[in-house]
Amino acid sequence: QVQLVESGGGLVQAGGSLRLSCVVSGRTFTTRAMGWFRQAPAKEREFVAAMDWIGGATYYGDSTKGRFTISRDTAKNSLYLQMDGLKSDDTAVYYCAHRQETFLFSSWLYQRDNYDNWGQGIQVTVSS
Repeated sequence: QVQLVESGGGLVQAGGSLRLSCVVSGRTFTTRAMGWFRQAPAKEREFVAAMDWIGGATYYGDSTKGRFTISRDTAKNSLYLQMDGLKSDDTAVYYCAHRQETFLFSSWLYQRDNYDNWGQGIQVTVSS
């Protein structure tokens, strides 16, 4: 079993920054990739960013590329999302996701169904 706990959300003004953290516990040796998704009210869960846990390659959604940075600390079993230049459209619940199996194509990491474990979610609110 794997458990994910997010932290670092909150309220920020437009143009500001926040850093989300996700700590992985349990069977951490199973980690092959991790990602961030977000869901705004009445919208589908949207891909934000992902990372190959072993190789370190990163992938971003179109709406966050250039503003958000995903990173990891393997010694701490932690995933991070640095969010800069926040906009009101970034307001959502942000979820950390964990994949246990290797992936053949990076496109797999953009799909929520290709993750095995999820955090409880954390609210990010950007005021305009």
